[in-house]
Amino acid sequence: MKKKPPNILLITSDQHRADCFGFENPCIRTPHLDRLAAAGTRFTACITPNLVCQPSRASILTGLLPLTHGVWDNGVDLDPRVGERGFAGTLLGSGYDTAYFGKAHFATKATFRPTGTPECMRSFAQFGPDWRGPYMGFRHVELVVLGHVNNPLPLERPPVGHYERWLLSRGEESEILDLLTRPAGPDTGGAAQTWHAALPAAWHSSSWLGDRTVQWLEAHDRSKPFCLWVSFPDPHQPFDCPMPWSRLHDPRDVPLPPTRNEDLSMRPWWYKASLEGTPQLADPEFRNLRAKVSRMPHQSDRQLAEMTANYYGMISLIDHNVGRILGALDVLGLHDDTLVVFTTDHGEMLGHHGLYLKGPWPLEDLLRVNLIAAGPGVARGAVVDEPVSTLDLASTFCERAGIAVPAELQGRSLNRLLQGEAESRAAAWSEWHVHPSRCGVGLQLRTVRTKTHKATFELTSGAGELYDLADDPAERRNLFDDPAHVAVRNELHELMRARPGKLAERLAEPIGMA
Repeated sequence: MKKKPPNILLITSDQHRADCFGFENPCIRTPHLDRLAAAGTRFTACITPNLVCQPSRASILTGLLPLTHGVWDNGVDLDPRVGERGFAGTLLGSGYDTAYFGKAHFATKATFRPTGTPECMRSFAQFGPDWRGPYMGFRHVELVVLGHVNNPLPLERPPVGHYERWLLSRGEESEILDLLTRPAGPDTGGAAQTWHAALPAAWHSSSWLGDRTVQWLEAHDRSKPFCLWVSFPDPHQPFDCPMPWSRLHDPRDVPLPPTRNEDLSMRPWWYKASLEGTPQLADPEFRNLRAKVSRMPHQSDRQLAEMTANYYGMISLIDHNVGRILGALDVLGLHDDTLVVFTTDHGEMLGHHGLYLKGPWPLEDLLRVNLIAAGPGVARGAVVDEPVSTLDLASTFCERAGIAVPAELQGRSLNRLLQGEAESRAAAWSEWHVHPSRCGVGLQLRTVRTKTHKATFELTSGAGELYDLADDPAERRNLFDDPAHVAVRNELHELMRARPGKLAERLAEPIGMA
């Protein structure tokens, strides 16, 4: 009798620093994720294929780099024909039941005009209250579209997203919005986009995702293996963790980065240009909004500590709900048959190098992400320092499911590394064509990371940065123009040019801002 292939559970967070786990930073409380890492394998040199949400999420789904699948910046939608050939559609066609809960962001939510996707704020209503997919290869879908209902964009009627509809059914809209935006805890000293939300923790998107995932697992037809992606919208800004989670970490105990002052003098020209440039948006409705959400003033030490403590609280609330999901696997007898993977789309600067949120700054704070896997056939307590990427997940899932890995995929299966076998990796790649609408300057960034070094090349100007991560993990010395490191730079340049796969023949224009 043929053995049933394993279940696959992918859990992601949004804008989650790689060092914000208890196993890397004992000041943050993530007991369930720490336990998952101890029971499996984690990767210390995993990078994201892109530094912002939409391109990196499209790469996780498709196994293709951004300039191949075509989502080269936020505001560019993934072609459904490409998305449906991703790992979810491939597994669905091979007998898996596929489902998605949470923030997808394969398509643009804040569009200039209706686009007809279920993630478009101007189009979601047309799908009706009973719509649950299919979408991008997932048979069953329940979306969190805004992530935070206090998003500065206006709410549409009816509200967008399954979670948003559920939340606004809890009471009057004015009451719900008040709970989201009204500070309920101690003063945060004017920390930007930071407050203790009055929203009950049980109504938070992280809790809703824990609830819905457990309910789906309980109702799942055991005759089929499942592939389930659970996507938490946090700890993305605004840093509005609900009480009491927002007070779990005392700001007085939060370590502040030693590099919290701007050090732009050692960075390439585009760092300063991206911070000082004026976003170029043709659509007047979004022009001022882009400038508002893309900038964050420098924070005092007290403000940064408040922001960081709230950010930690958001992560701990995610961890709590990850624990609920893992507990459901145990209770339902699914633990031994399920590969569990936890990762994120990209990191967060959080004041390191004097920078906040995200932007065209391929420092480890944004580029490196944690990747944890546990389950059948995965080595326990292993730590892998080979350069890998979340791009590799699609190939990994196909191979785990006993399906031939599609030839066009640009990631490599992680299964040998997960099994504890030795396998060297030359490099991992990240790329981003930055649209002028983001920060007022257009860029063509190519990053390649090896086990010991990282280089970024800006193709239009020839400028770049090079860091020896073994000797300078804080990236304080840019060696790109150092004559003593020309050979290393040339080696990484050749690796950059050896990027696997073909480039898209045409890149679509943005249809919105995010």
